[in-house]
Amino acid sequence: MAFSAGIVLMGSAANAANLSIVSGDTGNGLAVLREQLDIFEKNTGNKVTIVPMPSSTSDQFGQYKLWLAAGNSDIDVYQTDVIWAPQLSDQLLDLTDATKDVVGAHFPSIIESQTVNGKLVALPIFTDAPALYYRKDLLEKYGKQPPKTWDELAATAKEVQDKEREAGSKDIWGFVWQGNSYEGLTCNALEWVKSNGGGQIIEADGEISINNPQAAAALDRAKGWVNTISPPGVLAYQEEEARGVWQTGNAVFMRNWPYAYGLGNGADSAVKDKFDVVPLPAGSGEGAKSAATLGGWNLAVSKYSKNPKEAIELVKFIASPEMQKLKALKASNLPTIQALYDDADIAKGQPIIPRWKEVFQNAVPRPSAPTKVKYNEVSSNFWTATHDTLSGNGSAADNLEMLEAKLTKLKGAGW
Repeated sequence: MAFSAGIVLMGSAANAANLSIVSGDTGNGLAVLREQLDIFEKNTGNKVTIVPMPSSTSDQFGQYKLWLAAGNSDIDVYQTDVIWAPQLSDQLLDLTDATKDVVGAHFPSIIESQTVNGKLVALPIFTDAPALYYRKDLLEKYGKQPPKTWDELAATAKEVQDKEREAGSKDIWGFVWQGNSYEGLTCNALEWVKSNGGGQIIEADGEISINNPQAAAALDRAKGWVNTISPPGVLAYQEEEARGVWQTGNAVFMRNWPYAYGLGNGADSAVKDKFDVVPLPAGSGEGAKSAATLGGWNLAVSKYSKNPKEAIELVKFIASPEMQKLKALKASNLPTIQALYDDADIAKGQPIIPRWKEVFQNAVPRPSAPTKVKYNEVSSNFWTATHDTLSGNGSAADNLEMLEAKLTKLKGAGW
């Protein structure tokens, strides 16, 4: 399939630019990006170097801040998390005028999330929300249905895990997820809390809501998984560690992002054709419902770039329908362009993508909009309180009470 069809970019070797783009993509994301860049180079004569980043979004963000604070002109294009726009906006070019011909094709809410004080600081390239991956073959073997609640998940995971171990699968675990002390734990724990009727840490109006019984119960429930249905090492897992256990056939359930779907069905995967996905489980009590943290990645141009025109051209190219389609087919990433959800090739090649709409209906944003430039400190305090609870360092109730005090101090007179 000629993905470059319909994209004609002007350029010649005489005035070619050397660009650099940073990315901490997981799975086969960097390989797919390189494929996109090869097409761009062929079409324009420009050269693009990938500067790889650690997969931890917290580590990426720290490095970005250092480079931008130093006015680093070596990096032209940054791949940015959906939550970073308010914190980095002053160091990024305003893309409003340059993209006015294309923004209408994207989901309006995603464009809105990347707009700060009327300035579009990043163009979306894919969106994200996690789901519950489950082993179809194992659930069928033991007459189980995909769980609708976290309690059902724990019970099913334990039963299947124990029976499989008795049958000789000594390394199998019931449930793998991301428990390391980083932004990924904020995403997981926000889902536990929100799905249990415990709010969104900090509400849209800026109110600090995390210190409540439903939130504490959600964290206590997750603590009970560690070393029963989840390996003790889960407290050091990020996305790729969880996927590693899952893809070798050693987990019944996994919480992960869409990228793991295509890789799980790869030729080298032990779970190829043996799994499916459903929305994440709900908690219990009033207000309980499925919740999936809204993710997604965007491209921004550094205001220190020596080649801003070519850098913007590159951003528009990678965010284009043709390139989002390539990324959907090759990396099972979810497009931000609405029309691609009705694309026949995507529906055939990645049948999961049209079905992910149901997951998006349960999407919950992290509180980056109300907390603005203080979001990273908010998140760091939240994941630390969560990790302490999961590790047995203080009770959920005590840790959330201390968290509330820290967030109140951080908020001061206002976010």
